Amino acid sequence: MKITIETPKEGAEDEIIIRCASLDENLMKLIYTLKADRDQLAAYSDQGIVMLSLKDIYYFEAVDNKVFAYLDKQVYEVKKKLYELEEEYAFTDFLRISKSTIINLPKVARLSPLYNGRLEALLKNGEKTIISRQYVAALKKKLGI
Repeated sequence: MKITIETPKEGAEDEIIIRCASLDENLMKLIYTLKADRDQLAAYSDQGIVMLSLKDIYYFEAVDNKVFAYLDKQVYEVKKKLYELEEEYAFTDFLRISKSTIINLPKVARLSPLYNGRLEALLKNGEKTIISRQYVAALKKKLGI
């Protein structure tokens, strides 16, 4: 891979051009990292709107047609559908693990096998969540196992 860095002319906007034979997952992660506007998410609490840092979110869960973002000790409502979050954060550390849950993989402390091909994820805040068997293959792929 060749990397070229040029200084733009005075008054010109910074620009990144990517030329590649194929757009793979690693390149998509790099592109996502470059987009600074996506590292925060607007959420709602009793006090109003708060901006959440994605790295602080443990998981998203859909309950009664509402989506919630779970942090270490706080819970906030998110005004997006679960599938929208899944698409928006597809090339990040977030991964769909069940019909109603998207998890932030760096927040997982341990994975344990359960019966019927499912897994249990112990999060770093002590919470446990179940990974449905139809999502186990995607998890293994994302983890490289």
